[in-house]
Amino acid sequence: MAAQSKLLEAAFECSCHAYVHPWTSSCAAAAAGMMLAEVAPSFRTYSTVYLLALIMRMRVPRLQDLWRTLTGILQSTAFLSMNGGLFIFAVCLLRQLLGRFYFPTVAFLPSFLSSWLSIAVERPERRTPLAMYVANVGIETVWKMLESRGWVRSLPNGQVLIMGLSITALMFLYRLGLHKTVAKDATFKGLSVILGKEEEGPLKTPTVTTTQSSRQRPLNFQSISAYVQVYDRLRTAKHPSCPHRQGCAPYALYGGLKPFLGGLGLQVGLKLLLNISKIVNMKMQWRKQIFNKGSLQLGLALGSFSLLYKTISCGLRHTCGHDNALFAIPAGLIGSIGLLRFPNTTVAMYLMWKTLQLLYNWGIAEGKLPEVPYFNTIMYGFFTGVLFHAAILEARTLRPSYYNFLMKISGNRISRFNVLPFQAYGLKSQDQINYVIKKLKIDMTSPFPIYPLTV
Repeated sequence: MAAQSKLLEAAFECSCHAYVHPWTSSCAAAAAGMMLAEVAPSFRTYSTVYLLALIMRMRVPRLQDLWRTLTGILQSTAFLSMNGGLFIFAVCLLRQLLGRFYFPTVAFLPSFLSSWLSIAVERPERRTPLAMYVANVGIETVWKMLESRGWVRSLPNGQVLIMGLSITALMFLYRLGLHKTVAKDATFKGLSVILGKEEEGPLKTPTVTTTQSSRQRPLNFQSISAYVQVYDRLRTAKHPSCPHRQGCAPYALYGGLKPFLGGLGLQVGLKLLLNISKIVNMKMQWRKQIFNKGSLQLGLALGSFSLLYKTISCGLRHTCGHDNALFAIPAGLIGSIGLLRFPNTTVAMYLMWKTLQLLYNWGIAEGKLPEVPYFNTIMYGFFTGVLFHAAILEARTLRPSYYNFLMKISGNRISRFNVLPFQAYGLKSQDQINYVIKKLKIDMTSPFPIYPLTV
C-alpha cells in the first residue's frame, strides 16, 4: 500500500514539462510546435477530402466552386491544426490551475476542451459528420476498454447484429417517406441504389386492397404446357399492393443480382486502386489479390440482403393483402442474415450512429425528444477526448489506423509523451505504447518530434 501511495503521489506531482513536452521546458513553445507540425498533414488530408468531393459532383467546377473548395481546405486545416496545439495548451493550463495531475486531466479533459473550442472554427455543415466519425471510432474504443477490464464480452458477429438493426431502422424510415422530410440524409441514396426506388415511401398504394376472387383452374402436370404455365405464373405473379411493375419473383431475383454485381465491381475496383503502384511495376499478384473469395464478400452481402428483403416484403404483402411500412422490420431483420458475408465493424458503427442521429431528428420533429443545443460539438469533444485518452494511456484499445493518424497529425508526438509517472493508474500505459510502436513499426530513432522548438 505504501508503494502504491508513492506511485500515486508521483503521478499527482508530475509536471507538464516531464509529461507532455519533455523535449522543451516552455509550454508555449510546446503548444506552438504541435500546431506547426499539424499544418502540413492537415492541409494534405483536407485537400484530398475536398478535391474528391469536388470530383464526385461529376461536373466541370465553376470559379465559385473552386474558391469555396480552397477556403474550405484552409478553414478545415486551421481547425485541425488548432486542435492539437490547444490540447498541449490545455494540459499545461489545467496542471497550473489545479497544481497537480488527476486521472481525467491527463488526456480526456484537456482534449475535450481543446476539441470543443477548435471545432467552432470548422464549417457548421461539417461539424456533424466530424462528430459522427469520431463517435464511430470512439464507441469502438470504449468497448475495447471495457473488454480489457473484463466488464463486457464481445458476441460472435456482434457487428452484423448492429448493422442489421441499423439498416432495418433505416428501411422503416425509408418506407415511411421520412427520408424526404425530417430524416434527410445521403445514406438513403445508397439504400435506394441497393434496393431500388420501388420500396421508397411514403406508400403510394391503398392501405388495404381486395384479393383476387377468381380461382385458377388446376394444372395437369402430365403435359408440358402445365410446367410452362407454372413458369408463367411465377414470372408474372404480383400482388396489387406491390410497388413494383414486374412479377414478384423476377423483382426479387433481379434485385439481388444487381447489388451483387455492384458490390463485386466496387470491391475489385478498390483493390485495383489501392494496388495501382504494384500494377504499374508489374508486381501485382492477381490470383492472391483479385481472383479470390474475398472479392465476392461485399457483393454477396448486398445481393443476398436485397434478395431476402424483397422476398419477405412481397411475401408479407401477399399474405396480409396490403402494404405497410412495418413490413420493413421483419424483412430487414431476415435480410440481415446476408450481411454475415461482410462483418465490417467500421460500417456497422457508422450505420448505428447515423440511425441514432436520424431517429433523434425524428423524435425532435414529433416533439417527443428535446433538442440539445450544440449537441454535435459536445459529442465531438467527448469522443475526441476518449480517443486522446486511449492513445496516451490505453494505446492497445485504439484502432491502429487511428493511432497512425494521430502520430502523423501530431508530428510524431503521441508516442513520445512520458507516461511513466502514470503507471500508478494500473493501465501499464508505457507497455501498451511500446507494444503499439512495435506492432505498427513506428520509427522512434529520433529523440525529437517534428518542430520540437526546444527552449
